Amino acid sequence: MKDLGQRIEFHTHTVFSDGVLLPGNLAYEAFARQHKAIALTDHVDPSNIETVLAGLTKFIKEMGPYLPLKVIPGVELSYVAPELMGKYAQLARDLGAQIVIVHGETPVEAVPSGTNHAAVQLRGLVDILAHPGLITEEDTLLAKINGIYLELSAKKGHRRGNRHVAKMASELKAKLLVNTDAHSEEALISQSDAYLIARDAGLKKAEAIKVVRDNAEELLKRIEHQSL
Repeated sequence: MKDLGQRIEFHTHTVFSDGVLLPGNLAYEAFARQHKAIALTDHVDPSNIETVLAGLTKFIKEMGPYLPLKVIPGVELSYVAPELMGKYAQLARDLGAQIVIVHGETPVEAVPSGTNHAAVQLRGLVDILAHPGLITEEDTLLAKINGIYLELSAKKGHRRGNRHVAKMASELKAKLLVNTDAHSEEALISQSDAYLIARDAGLKKAEAIKVVRDNAEELLKRIEHQSL
């Protein structure tokens, strides 16, 4: 198989929301599993966005220079009213989030209707629409136009939407990533695992390699450029 490169994980949770590990603990577990970079993207809504980002940005400011891999502070906007999505995506950026994910309309959770559509319009504010379930053609096209990646999920339940998401993205040329939505170290995966998830979603070999290696590297470079 063609070289898959090093693993870059963009969707994880720590004790700042519903994960089980401290940020440093998760970072070192990712490094032990040969990750090149990891984003800490805890669940936020209006009740906790300031607290979560204060903690994550403080951790990275203090510990970042000493960590063995790149660690990116971010959020997953979760169950936010679609009408407020732009407001809180901008607030997240203002508070130091270098990556903003929106908790998409997964088939296994009661996410507000219209969340996908609100997220994919936010060019420059939202990076990833996570586990977007039965995403429409219109919203897939908007994701492409606005440079927002769609997620193929490694997480049980969310994976039920992967084939539809991959089909829509392939047909309309939207960009995909494979992420874990990890809440603990056991959920972290290798590049080979990510490749197999992409293939199981129906992608051809070349497409799967591009998703797990090239698209991930591209987003990491974009984040690094924006944070300069």
